[in-house]
Amino acid sequence: MSKTVADILIDRLVDWGVRTIFSFPGDGINGIFEALRTRSQDIQLIQVRHEEAAAFAACGYAKFSRRLGVCLATSGPGGIHLLNGLYDAKMDGQPVLAITGHTFHDLIGTHYQQDVDLDKLFMDVAAYNERIMGPAHVRNVVDEAIKTAISKRTVAHITIPKDIQDWTSDGARSKANIPNHSADLYTEAFPLPPQSLLQQAADIINQGSKVAILAGRGCLPARKEVIALAEKVGAPIVKPLLGKAVVPDDHPYTTGGIGLLGTAPSQEVLQECDTLILAGTSFPYMEFYPKPGRAKAVQIDIDPARIGLRYPVEMGLVGQCWDVLRALLPLVQHKPNRDFLTNAQEKVHRWNQLMEERGTRTDMPMKPQVIAHQLNDVLTDDAIICCDTGTVTTWAARHIKIKGTMEFSASGTLATMACGLPYAVGAAVAHPGRQVVCFAGDGGFTMLMGELATIVKYQLPVKIIVVKNNVLGMIKWEQLAMEGNPQYGVQLQPINFADFARACGAEGYTVEDPRQVPSLLKKAFSQPGPALIEAVVDPNEPPLPGKATVDQALTFAKALARGTKDRWGIIKTVVEDKVREVV
Repeated sequence: MSKTVADILIDRLVDWGVRTIFSFPGDGINGIFEALRTRSQDIQLIQVRHEEAAAFAACGYAKFSRRLGVCLATSGPGGIHLLNGLYDAKMDGQPVLAITGHTFHDLIGTHYQQDVDLDKLFMDVAAYNERIMGPAHVRNVVDEAIKTAISKRTVAHITIPKDIQDWTSDGARSKANIPNHSADLYTEAFPLPPQSLLQQAADIINQGSKVAILAGRGCLPARKEVIALAEKVGAPIVKPLLGKAVVPDDHPYTTGGIGLLGTAPSQEVLQECDTLILAGTSFPYMEFYPKPGRAKAVQIDIDPARIGLRYPVEMGLVGQCWDVLRALLPLVQHKPNRDFLTNAQEKVHRWNQLMEERGTRTDMPMKPQVIAHQLNDVLTDDAIICCDTGTVTTWAARHIKIKGTMEFSASGTLATMACGLPYAVGAAVAHPGRQVVCFAGDGGFTMLMGELATIVKYQLPVKIIVVKNNVLGMIKWEQLAMEGNPQYGVQLQPINFADFARACGAEGYTVEDPRQVPSLLKKAFSQPGPALIEAVVDPNEPPLPGKATVDQALTFAKALARGTKDRWGIIKTVVEDKVREVV
Protein backbone atom coordinates (compact mmCIF):
# COMPACT_ATOMS: atom_id res chain seq x y z
CA MET A 1 0.00 0.00 0.00
CA SER A 2 1.40 3.37 -1.02
CA LYS A 3 2.20 5.88 1.67
CA THR A 4 0.62 9.31 1.74
CA VAL A 5 2.57 12.54 2.08
CA ALA A 6 1.40 12.67 5.70
CA ASP A 7 2.64 9.10 6.29
CA ILE A 8 6.05 9.95 4.86
CA LEU A 9 6.19 13.09 7.02
CA ILE A 10 5.51 11.28 10.30
CA ASP A 11 7.78 8.38 9.40
CA ARG A 12 10.62 10.81 8.76
CA LEU A 13 10.03 12.58 12.07
CA VAL A 14 10.23 9.21 13.80
CA ASP A 15 13.48 8.47 11.95
CA TRP A 16 14.84 11.70 13.44
CA GLY A 17 13.91 10.59 16.95
CA VAL A 18 10.86 12.83 17.39
CA ARG A 19 8.58 11.17 19.93
CA THR A 20 6.21 14.01 20.90
CA ILE A 21 4.15 16.54 18.94
CA PHE A 22 2.10 19.32 20.54
CA SER A 23 -0.98 20.23 18.54
CA PHE A 24 -4.60 21.27 18.32
CA PRO A 25 -6.59 19.54 15.56
CA GLY A 26 -8.14 21.20 12.51
CA ASP A 27 -9.46 20.22 9.13
CA GLY A 28 -6.38 21.63 7.41
CA ILE A 29 -4.24 18.91 9.05
CA ASN A 30 -6.66 15.98 9.05
CA GLY A 31 -4.34 14.00 6.79
CA ILE A 32 -1.45 14.47 9.22
CA PHE A 33 -3.66 13.53 12.16
CA GLU A 34 -4.59 10.27 10.45
CA ALA A 35 -0.90 9.50 9.98
CA LEU A 36 -0.33 10.28 13.67
CA ARG A 37 -3.22 7.99 14.64
CA THR A 38 -1.75 5.04 12.77
CA ARG A 39 1.66 5.66 14.34
CA SER A 40 0.56 6.42 17.89
CA GLN A 41 2.90 3.71 19.21
CA ASP A 42 5.88 5.59 17.81
CA ILE A 43 4.99 9.22 18.38
CA GLN A 44 2.85 10.81 21.11
CA LEU A 45 0.30 13.48 20.33
CA ILE A 46 -0.26 15.98 23.13
CA GLN A 47 -3.52 17.77 22.34
CA VAL A 48 -3.45 21.29 23.77
CA ARG A 49 -6.33 23.76 24.02
CA HIS A 50 -4.74 26.56 21.97
CA GLU A 51 -2.17 26.57 19.18
CA GLU A 52 -0.16 29.26 20.98
CA ALA A 53 0.25 26.79 23.82
CA ALA A 54 1.45 24.13 21.35
CA ALA A 55 4.33 26.39 20.30
CA PHE A 56 5.14 27.36 23.91
CA ALA A 57 5.05 23.71 24.96
CA ALA A 58 7.40 22.79 22.12
CA CYS A 59 9.74 25.58 23.22
CA GLY A 60 9.58 24.42 26.84
CA TYR A 61 10.18 20.83 25.72
CA ALA A 62 13.27 21.97 23.81
CA LYS A 63 14.54 24.05 26.74
CA PHE A 64 14.31 21.26 29.28
CA SER A 65 15.07 18.21 27.14
CA ARG A 66 17.85 19.74 24.97
CA ARG A 67 16.04 18.13 22.01
CA LEU A 68 13.97 19.33 19.08
CA GLY A 69 10.49 20.55 19.98
CA VAL A 70 7.71 20.01 17.42
CA CYS A 71 4.32 21.69 17.14
CA LEU A 72 1.55 21.25 14.58
CA ALA A 73 -1.32 23.59 13.63
CA THR A 74 -4.00 23.81 11.01
CA SER A 75 -4.16 26.29 8.14
CA GLY A 76 -5.00 29.98 8.49
CA PRO A 77 -5.81 30.92 12.10
CA GLY A 78 -4.14 27.83 13.52
CA GLY A 79 -0.81 28.74 12.00
CA ILE A 80 -1.22 32.37 13.04
CA HIS A 81 -1.76 31.31 16.65
CA LEU A 82 1.63 29.58 16.74
CA LEU A 83 3.59 32.76 16.16
CA ASN A 84 4.00 34.09 19.71
CA GLY A 85 5.39 30.80 21.02
CA LEU A 86 7.63 30.47 17.97
CA TYR A 87 9.08 33.94 18.44
CA ASP A 88 9.77 32.96 22.03
CA ALA A 89 11.73 29.95 20.77
CA LYS A 90 13.59 32.02 18.19
CA MET A 91 14.59 34.74 20.63
CA ASP A 92 15.69 32.28 23.33
CA GLY A 93 17.63 30.15 20.84
CA GLN A 94 15.58 26.95 21.02
CA PRO A 95 15.22 24.39 18.19
CA VAL A 96 11.54 24.10 17.28
CA LEU A 97 9.94 22.67 14.15
CA ALA A 98 6.51 24.09 13.29
CA ILE A 99 4.31 22.17 10.87
CA THR A 100 1.16 23.76 9.46
CA GLY A 101 -1.59 22.88 7.08
CA HIS A 102 -2.63 25.02 4.12
CA THR A 103 -5.70 25.29 1.94
CA PHE A 104 -6.12 23.12 -1.20
CA HIS A 105 -3.07 23.51 -3.43
CA ASP A 106 -5.05 24.63 -6.45
CA LEU A 107 -7.05 27.24 -4.52
CA ILE A 108 -4.12 29.04 -2.90
CA GLY A 109 -4.26 32.73 -3.76
CA THR A 110 -7.95 32.71 -4.74
CA HIS A 111 -9.45 34.10 -1.49
CA TYR A 112 -10.59 30.63 -0.45
CA GLN A 113 -11.43 29.85 3.19
CA GLN A 114 -8.41 30.11 5.54
CA ASP A 115 -6.21 31.03 2.58
CA VAL A 116 -3.43 32.65 4.60
CA ASP A 117 -0.03 32.56 2.92
CA LEU A 118 1.80 30.94 5.81
CA ASP A 119 5.03 30.75 3.80
CA LYS A 120 5.20 34.54 3.83
CA LEU A 121 3.80 34.89 7.35
CA PHE A 122 6.61 32.76 8.81
CA MET A 123 9.44 34.40 6.86
CA ASP A 124 10.74 36.38 9.82
CA VAL A 125 10.33 33.82 12.59
CA ALA A 126 11.65 30.77 10.73
CA ALA A 127 15.22 30.31 9.52
CA TYR A 128 13.94 27.56 7.22
CA ASN A 129 10.48 28.00 5.69
CA GLU A 130 9.16 25.74 2.93
CA ARG A 131 5.99 24.41 1.35
CA ILE A 132 5.90 20.69 0.53
CA MET A 133 4.86 20.13 -3.07
CA GLY A 134 4.39 16.36 -3.24
CA PRO A 135 5.49 12.93 -1.93
CA ALA A 136 9.01 13.08 -3.36
CA HIS A 137 9.57 16.45 -1.71
CA VAL A 138 8.83 15.43 1.89
CA ARG A 139 12.03 13.73 2.98
CA ASN A 140 14.32 16.42 1.60
CA VAL A 141 12.36 19.25 3.21
CA VAL A 142 11.97 17.57 6.61
CA ASP A 143 15.69 16.81 6.76
CA GLU A 144 16.62 20.38 5.89
CA ALA A 145 14.11 21.83 8.34
CA ILE A 146 15.31 19.73 11.27
CA LYS A 147 19.00 20.29 10.54
CA THR A 148 18.42 24.03 10.34
CA ALA A 149 16.42 24.18 13.58
CA ILE A 150 19.04 22.19 15.51
CA SER A 151 22.17 23.72 14.01
CA LYS A 152 20.98 27.32 14.27
CA ARG A 153 19.07 26.77 17.54
CA THR A 154 15.98 28.39 16.05
CA VAL A 155 12.62 27.84 14.36
CA ALA A 156 11.98 25.95 11.13
CA HIS A 157 8.60 25.80 9.40
CA ILE A 158 6.98 23.37 6.97
CA THR A 159 3.52 23.90 5.48
CA ILE A 160 1.56 21.29 3.49
CA PRO A 161 -1.65 22.01 1.54
CA LYS A 162 -4.63 20.01 2.78
CA ASP A 163 -5.08 17.86 -0.33
CA ILE A 164 -1.37 17.21 -0.83
CA GLN A 165 -1.28 15.55 2.60
CA ASP A 166 -3.36 12.71 1.12
CA TRP A 167 -1.42 12.30 -2.12
CA THR A 168 0.18 8.88 -2.37
CA SER A 169 3.66 8.10 -3.47
CA ASP A 170 3.87 6.47 -6.90
CA GLY A 171 7.62 6.85 -7.21
CA ALA A 172 7.42 9.80 -9.59
CA ARG A 173 10.12 12.42 -9.03
CA SER A 174 12.42 14.66 -10.98
CA LYS A 175 15.58 13.09 -12.40
CA ALA A 176 17.71 15.30 -10.17
CA ASN A 177 15.98 14.11 -6.99
CA ILE A 178 17.86 10.87 -6.30
CA PRO A 179 15.88 8.61 -3.92
CA ASN A 180 17.13 8.45 -0.30
CA HIS A 181 19.95 10.91 -0.92
CA SER A 182 19.23 12.88 2.28
CA ALA A 183 20.31 11.52 5.68
CA ASP A 184 18.55 11.73 9.04
CA LEU A 185 21.76 12.72 10.79
CA TYR A 186 22.99 15.88 12.46
CA THR A 187 26.47 16.23 13.92
CA GLU A 188 27.03 18.96 16.49
CA ALA A 189 29.81 21.43 15.81
CA PHE A 190 32.40 21.80 18.55
CA PRO A 191 34.62 24.66 17.42
CA LEU A 192 37.58 25.67 19.54
CA PRO A 193 39.41 29.00 19.25
CA PRO A 194 43.08 28.76 18.25
CA GLN A 195 45.62 28.61 21.05
CA SER A 196 46.83 32.14 20.30
CA LEU A 197 43.37 33.63 20.97
CA LEU A 198 42.93 31.54 24.11
CA GLN A 199 46.26 32.86 25.38
CA GLN A 200 45.31 36.46 24.60
CA ALA A 201 42.03 35.98 26.49
CA ALA A 202 43.90 34.44 29.43
CA ASP A 203 46.31 37.38 29.45
CA ILE A 204 43.40 39.82 29.79
CA ILE A 205 41.97 37.81 32.69
CA ASN A 206 45.36 37.40 34.35
CA GLN A 207 45.96 41.15 34.29
CA GLY A 208 42.66 41.94 36.00
CA SER A 209 42.36 42.48 39.73
CA LYS A 210 38.56 42.56 39.97
CA VAL A 211 37.26 39.82 37.67
CA ALA A 212 33.53 39.07 37.29
CA ILE A 213 31.77 36.32 35.35
CA LEU A 214 28.41 36.90 33.64
CA ALA A 215 27.18 33.33 33.04
CA GLY A 216 24.11 32.94 30.82
CA ARG A 217 22.07 30.03 29.50
CA GLY A 218 24.96 28.87 27.29
CA CYS A 219 26.69 27.87 30.53
CA LEU A 220 23.89 25.58 31.73
CA PRO A 221 25.91 22.46 30.74
CA ALA A 222 29.14 24.06 32.02
CA ARG A 223 28.54 24.41 35.75
CA LYS A 224 31.79 22.69 36.75
CA GLU A 225 33.87 24.79 34.37
CA VAL A 226 32.26 28.08 35.45
CA ILE A 227 32.85 27.29 39.12
CA ALA A 228 36.42 26.19 38.42
CA LEU A 229 37.17 29.48 36.67
CA ALA A 230 35.55 31.49 39.45
CA GLU A 231 37.58 29.66 42.08
CA LYS A 232 40.80 30.20 40.18
CA VAL A 233 40.44 33.96 39.73
CA GLY A 234 38.26 34.82 42.73
CA ALA A 235 35.42 36.00 40.51
CA PRO A 236 31.81 36.55 41.61
CA ILE A 237 29.38 34.76 39.28
CA VAL A 238 26.51 36.99 38.12
CA LYS A 239 23.54 35.21 36.54
CA PRO A 240 21.14 36.63 33.92
CA LEU A 241 17.65 35.19 34.32
CA LEU A 242 18.06 32.37 31.78
CA GLY A 243 21.32 31.41 33.51
CA LYS A 244 19.70 31.15 36.95
CA ALA A 245 20.34 27.40 37.09
CA VAL A 246 24.00 27.61 36.01
CA VAL A 247 25.14 27.69 39.66
CA PRO A 248 23.14 26.89 42.83
CA ASP A 249 21.98 30.05 44.56
CA ASP A 250 23.68 29.06 47.81
CA HIS A 251 27.08 28.68 46.14
CA PRO A 252 29.57 31.08 47.79
CA TYR A 253 30.76 32.48 44.46
CA THR A 254 27.44 33.69 43.07
CA THR A 255 25.84 37.06 43.73
CA GLY A 256 22.57 36.01 42.07
CA GLY A 257 20.67 37.65 39.25
CA ILE A 258 21.18 40.90 37.38
CA GLY A 259 18.85 43.51 35.91
CA LEU A 260 15.65 45.05 37.24
CA LEU A 261 14.78 41.75 38.92
CA GLY A 262 18.32 41.00 40.03
CA THR A 263 20.23 41.66 43.24
CA ALA A 264 22.01 44.78 44.45
CA PRO A 265 25.30 42.86 44.98
CA SER A 266 25.29 41.68 41.34
CA GLN A 267 24.76 45.20 40.07
CA GLU A 268 27.60 46.49 42.24
CA VAL A 269 29.92 43.71 41.01
CA LEU A 270 29.36 44.76 37.39
CA GLN A 271 29.79 48.42 38.26
CA GLU A 272 33.08 47.83 40.08
CA CYS A 273 34.81 45.05 38.11
CA ASP A 274 37.82 45.84 35.93
CA THR A 275 37.60 42.58 33.96
CA LEU A 276 34.41 40.91 32.73
CA ILE A 277 33.99 37.41 31.30
CA LEU A 278 30.73 37.11 29.35
CA ALA A 279 30.00 33.41 28.90
CA GLY A 280 27.02 32.12 26.94
CA THR A 281 24.94 35.25 27.37
CA SER A 282 23.48 38.10 25.36
CA PHE A 283 21.78 39.69 28.39
CA PRO A 284 20.02 42.60 26.67
CA TYR A 285 19.93 45.38 29.25
CA MET A 286 23.09 47.32 28.49
CA GLU A 287 22.57 49.83 31.31
CA PHE A 288 23.57 47.13 33.80
CA TYR A 289 26.93 46.36 32.18
CA PRO A 290 30.05 48.26 33.22
CA LYS A 291 30.33 51.59 31.44
CA PRO A 292 32.23 51.09 28.15
CA GLY A 293 35.93 51.41 28.88
CA ARG A 294 35.46 50.69 32.60
CA ALA A 295 36.28 46.99 32.26
CA LYS A 296 38.20 44.87 29.80
CA ALA A 297 36.09 41.99 28.57
CA VAL A 298 36.37 38.48 27.15
CA GLN A 299 33.29 36.93 25.57
CA ILE A 300 32.54 33.26 24.92
CA ASP A 301 29.65 32.45 22.58
CA ILE A 302 28.72 29.72 20.13
CA ASP A 303 27.50 32.39 17.67
CA PRO A 304 30.25 34.63 16.26
CA ALA A 305 27.63 37.24 15.36
CA ARG A 306 26.96 37.76 19.08
CA ILE A 307 30.55 38.70 19.95
CA GLY A 308 30.59 42.34 21.05
CA LEU A 309 26.81 42.65 20.74
CA ARG A 310 26.24 44.14 24.20
CA TYR A 311 29.69 45.28 25.34
CA PRO A 312 32.88 46.34 23.51
CA VAL A 313 34.94 43.24 24.32
CA GLU A 314 38.69 42.95 23.76
CA MET A 315 38.57 39.26 22.86
CA GLY A 316 35.89 36.92 21.50
CA LEU A 317 36.13 33.13 21.79
CA VAL A 318 33.71 31.18 19.61
CA GLY A 319 32.61 27.75 20.77
CA GLN A 320 30.58 25.84 23.32
CA CYS A 321 31.12 27.30 26.79
CA TRP A 322 32.19 24.03 28.41
CA ASP A 323 34.74 23.34 25.68
CA VAL A 324 36.19 26.84 25.60
CA LEU A 325 36.36 27.11 29.39
CA ARG A 326 38.15 23.76 29.65
CA ALA A 327 40.71 24.97 27.12
CA LEU A 328 41.05 28.36 28.81
CA LEU A 329 41.41 27.17 32.42
CA PRO A 330 45.03 25.89 32.22
CA LEU A 331 46.14 29.28 30.86
CA VAL A 332 44.49 31.29 33.62
CA GLN A 333 46.60 32.07 36.67
CA HIS A 334 45.40 31.62 40.24
CA LYS A 335 44.70 34.95 41.95
CA PRO A 336 45.56 34.91 45.67
CA ASN A 337 43.89 38.26 46.36
CA ARG A 338 40.20 37.63 47.16
CA ASP A 339 39.20 41.11 48.32
CA PHE A 340 36.79 41.73 45.43
CA LEU A 341 35.07 38.38 45.99
CA THR A 342 34.99 38.73 49.78
CA ASN A 343 33.43 42.17 49.53
CA ALA A 344 30.74 40.81 47.20
CA GLN A 345 30.09 37.87 49.54
CA GLU A 346 29.54 40.20 52.47
CA LYS A 347 26.99 42.15 50.45
CA VAL A 348 25.28 38.91 49.37
CA HIS A 349 25.01 37.86 53.01
CA ARG A 350 23.22 41.11 53.87
CA TRP A 351 21.04 40.84 50.75
CA ASN A 352 20.02 37.28 51.66
CA GLN A 353 19.10 38.41 55.16
CA LEU A 354 16.85 41.05 53.60
CA MET A 355 15.26 38.48 51.28
CA GLU A 356 14.74 36.11 54.23
CA GLU A 357 13.03 38.88 56.18
CA ARG A 358 10.80 39.78 53.24
CA GLY A 359 9.99 36.16 52.46
CA THR A 360 8.87 35.32 56.00
CA ARG A 361 6.72 38.36 56.76
CA THR A 362 3.39 37.60 58.39
CA ASP A 363 1.58 40.91 57.86
CA MET A 364 -1.64 41.10 55.89
CA PRO A 365 -2.39 41.33 53.05
CA MET A 366 0.17 38.66 52.26
CA LYS A 367 3.32 39.76 50.48
CA PRO A 368 3.99 38.00 47.16
CA GLN A 369 7.58 37.25 48.24
CA VAL A 370 6.21 34.89 50.90
CA ILE A 371 4.78 32.30 48.51
CA ALA A 372 7.95 32.27 46.40
CA HIS A 373 10.24 32.07 49.44
CA GLN A 374 8.30 29.31 51.19
CA LEU A 375 8.12 27.33 47.96
CA ASN A 376 11.78 26.38 48.46
CA ASP A 377 10.82 24.03 51.30
CA VAL A 378 8.79 21.74 49.01
CA LEU A 379 11.04 21.79 45.93
CA THR A 380 13.05 18.67 45.13
CA ASP A 381 16.71 18.86 44.16
CA ASP A 382 15.81 18.13 40.52
CA ALA A 383 12.69 20.29 40.23
CA ILE A 384 11.93 22.16 36.99
CA ILE A 385 10.60 25.69 37.47
CA CYS A 386 8.60 27.24 34.63
CA CYS A 387 8.14 30.94 35.33
CA ASP A 388 5.71 33.29 33.63
CA THR A 389 6.34 36.96 32.88
CA GLY A 390 5.37 39.85 35.16
CA THR A 391 6.05 40.82 38.74
CA VAL A 392 6.10 37.07 39.43
CA THR A 393 9.37 36.92 37.50
CA THR A 394 10.94 39.23 40.09
CA TRP A 395 9.71 37.14 43.02
CA ALA A 396 10.89 33.92 41.35
CA ALA A 397 14.27 35.35 40.38
CA ARG A 398 15.02 36.63 43.88
CA HIS A 399 13.34 34.10 46.15
CA ILE A 400 13.24 30.70 44.43
CA LYS A 401 16.60 29.13 45.20
CA ILE A 402 18.32 26.83 42.73
CA LYS A 403 19.78 23.72 44.36
CA GLY A 404 21.07 20.38 43.15
CA THR A 405 20.23 19.78 39.49
CA MET A 406 17.18 22.03 39.41
CA GLU A 407 16.32 23.75 36.16
CA PHE A 408 14.63 27.10 35.60
CA SER A 409 13.39 29.02 32.61
CA ALA A 410 11.19 31.91 31.63
CA SER A 411 10.58 33.80 28.41
CA GLY A 412 13.91 35.59 28.24
CA THR A 413 14.33 37.98 25.33
CA LEU A 414 10.70 38.07 24.19
CA ALA A 415 9.47 38.35 27.81
CA THR A 416 6.00 37.27 26.77
CA MET A 417 3.19 36.53 29.16
CA ALA A 418 1.35 33.17 29.12
CA CYS A 419 4.44 30.98 28.68
CA GLY A 420 4.54 29.44 32.17
CA LEU A 421 1.74 26.89 31.99
CA PRO A 422 2.50 25.49 28.49
CA TYR A 423 6.23 25.43 29.37
CA ALA A 424 5.22 23.17 32.25
CA VAL A 425 3.33 20.91 29.84
CA GLY A 426 6.44 20.55 27.69
CA ALA A 427 8.69 20.01 30.72
CA ALA A 428 6.42 17.37 32.26
CA VAL A 429 6.20 15.45 28.97
CA ALA A 430 9.98 15.62 28.55
CA HIS A 431 10.70 14.53 32.14
CA PRO A 432 7.83 12.39 33.46
CA GLY A 433 9.70 11.47 36.66
CA ARG A 434 10.61 14.98 37.80
CA GLN A 435 8.80 17.61 39.83
CA VAL A 436 7.51 20.38 37.55
CA VAL A 437 6.27 23.70 38.93
CA CYS A 438 4.54 26.54 37.09
CA PHE A 439 4.95 29.91 38.82
CA ALA A 440 2.57 32.45 37.26
CA GLY A 441 0.70 35.65 37.93
CA ASP A 442 -3.04 35.94 37.50
CA GLY A 443 -2.61 37.99 34.31
CA GLY A 444 -0.32 35.58 32.49
CA PHE A 445 -2.09 32.49 33.77
CA THR A 446 -5.49 33.72 32.55
CA MET A 447 -4.26 34.04 28.98
CA LEU A 448 -3.79 30.28 28.48
CA MET A 449 -5.35 28.78 31.59
CA GLY A 450 -7.24 26.27 29.45
CA GLU A 451 -3.99 24.29 29.41
CA LEU A 452 -4.81 23.18 32.94
CA ALA A 453 -7.31 20.88 31.21
CA THR A 454 -4.43 19.53 29.10
CA ILE A 455 -2.43 18.83 32.26
CA VAL A 456 -5.41 16.99 33.77
CA LYS A 457 -6.11 15.06 30.57
CA TYR A 458 -2.61 13.62 30.45
CA GLN A 459 -2.31 13.43 34.26
CA LEU A 460 0.86 15.47 34.30
CA PRO A 461 1.67 16.02 38.01
CA VAL A 462 2.37 19.73 37.55
CA LYS A 463 2.03 21.99 40.59
CA ILE A 464 0.85 25.51 39.74
CA ILE A 465 1.30 28.63 41.85
CA VAL A 466 -0.92 31.53 40.78
CA VAL A 467 0.09 34.78 42.47
CA LYS A 468 -3.19 36.66 42.53
CA ASN A 469 -3.31 40.44 43.04
CA ASN A 470 -6.04 41.26 40.50
CA VAL A 471 -3.77 43.64 38.63
CA LEU A 472 -1.24 43.56 35.81
CA GLY A 473 1.47 44.35 38.33
CA MET A 474 4.50 44.86 36.11
CA ILE A 475 2.61 47.24 33.80
CA LYS A 476 1.29 49.11 36.83
CA TRP A 477 4.77 49.66 38.23
CA GLU A 478 6.19 50.57 34.84
CA GLN A 479 3.49 53.20 34.48
CA LEU A 480 4.38 54.58 37.91
CA ALA A 481 8.15 54.26 38.16
CA MET A 482 9.27 54.49 34.53
CA GLU A 483 6.67 56.70 32.87
CA GLY A 484 5.61 58.84 35.81
CA ASN A 485 1.94 58.22 34.99
CA PRO A 486 -0.89 57.13 37.29
CA GLN A 487 -1.87 53.49 36.82
CA TYR A 488 -4.55 52.97 34.19
CA GLY A 489 -6.17 49.98 32.49
CA VAL A 490 -4.32 47.40 34.59
CA GLN A 491 -6.99 46.25 37.04
CA LEU A 492 -8.23 42.68 36.48
CA GLN A 493 -11.64 41.18 37.12
CA PRO A 494 -11.08 38.66 39.95
CA ILE A 495 -11.28 34.96 39.13
CA ASN A 496 -11.50 32.13 41.65
CA PHE A 497 -8.62 30.04 40.31
CA ALA A 498 -9.03 27.31 42.94
CA ASP A 499 -12.61 26.73 41.79
CA PHE A 500 -11.42 26.75 38.18
CA ALA A 501 -8.80 24.10 38.96
CA ARG A 502 -11.38 21.86 40.59
CA ALA A 503 -13.71 22.37 37.62
CA CYS A 504 -10.90 21.11 35.37
CA GLY A 505 -10.36 18.04 37.56
CA ALA A 506 -7.28 19.18 39.48
CA GLU A 507 -6.88 19.94 43.17
CA GLY A 508 -7.39 23.63 43.96
CA TYR A 509 -6.38 25.59 47.04
CA THR A 510 -6.50 29.21 48.15
CA VAL A 511 -4.20 30.86 50.69
CA GLU A 512 -4.38 34.43 51.99
CA ASP A 513 -2.73 34.10 55.40
CA PRO A 514 1.09 33.86 55.18
CA ARG A 515 1.15 31.69 58.30
CA GLN A 516 -0.83 29.01 56.45
CA VAL A 517 1.48 28.93 53.41
CA PRO A 518 3.94 26.21 54.60
CA SER A 519 1.25 23.68 55.53
CA LEU A 520 -0.82 24.32 52.43
CA LEU A 521 2.20 23.97 50.13
CA LYS A 522 3.07 20.64 51.75
CA LYS A 523 -0.51 19.44 51.31
CA ALA A 524 -0.72 20.50 47.67
CA PHE A 525 2.69 19.11 46.76
CA SER A 526 1.89 15.78 48.40
CA GLN A 527 -0.88 15.24 45.84
CA PRO A 528 0.17 12.71 43.19
CA GLY A 529 -1.55 14.59 40.39
CA PRO A 530 -1.87 18.22 39.26
CA ALA A 531 -2.68 20.86 41.86
CA LEU A 532 -3.12 24.64 41.84
CA ILE A 533 -2.42 27.03 44.71
CA GLU A 534 -4.04 30.45 44.45
CA ALA A 535 -1.99 32.86 46.58
CA VAL A 536 -3.88 36.11 47.22
CA VAL A 537 -1.29 38.85 47.73
CA ASP A 538 -0.84 42.57 48.31
CA PRO A 539 -1.29 44.47 45.01
CA ASN A 540 0.72 47.39 46.38
CA GLU A 541 3.98 45.47 46.88
CA PRO A 542 6.40 46.97 44.33
CA PRO A 543 8.97 44.89 42.42
CA LEU A 544 11.65 47.46 43.18
CA PRO A 545 15.00 47.01 41.41
CA GLY A 546 17.91 45.84 43.53
CA LYS A 547 19.31 49.36 43.36
CA ALA A 548 16.76 52.04 42.52
CA THR A 549 18.13 55.07 40.69
CA VAL A 550 17.40 58.68 41.57
CA ASP A 551 15.57 59.09 38.24
CA GLN A 552 13.32 56.11 39.03
CA ALA A 553 12.53 57.53 42.47
CA LEU A 554 11.68 60.97 41.06
CA THR A 555 9.49 59.49 38.31
CA PHE A 556 7.71 57.33 40.87
CA ALA A 557 7.06 60.35 43.12
CA LYS A 558 5.75 62.30 40.14
CA ALA A 559 3.20 59.56 39.36
CA LEU A 560 1.98 59.47 42.96
CA ALA A 561 1.65 63.26 43.03
CA ARG A 562 -0.53 63.13 39.91
CA GLY A 563 -3.14 61.15 41.84
CA THR A 564 -2.64 57.47 41.14
CA LYS A 565 -5.14 55.08 42.62
CA ASP A 566 -4.20 53.59 46.02
CA ARG A 567 -1.32 56.05 46.30
CA TRP A 568 -1.37 56.12 50.12
CA GLY A 569 -1.28 52.35 50.30
CA ILE A 570 1.57 52.31 47.80
CA ILE A 571 3.50 54.97 49.72
CA LYS A 572 3.03 53.03 52.97
CA THR A 573 4.28 49.79 51.39
CA VAL A 574 7.32 51.39 49.77
CA VAL A 575 8.29 53.23 52.94
CA GLU A 576 7.99 50.03 54.98
CA ASP A 577 10.18 48.15 52.50
CA LYS A 578 12.84 50.86 52.49
CA VAL A 579 12.87 51.08 56.30
CA ARG A 580 13.44 47.34 56.47
CA GLU A 581 16.37 47.65 54.06
CA VAL A 582 17.98 50.32 56.25
CA VAL A 583 17.33 48.47 59.50
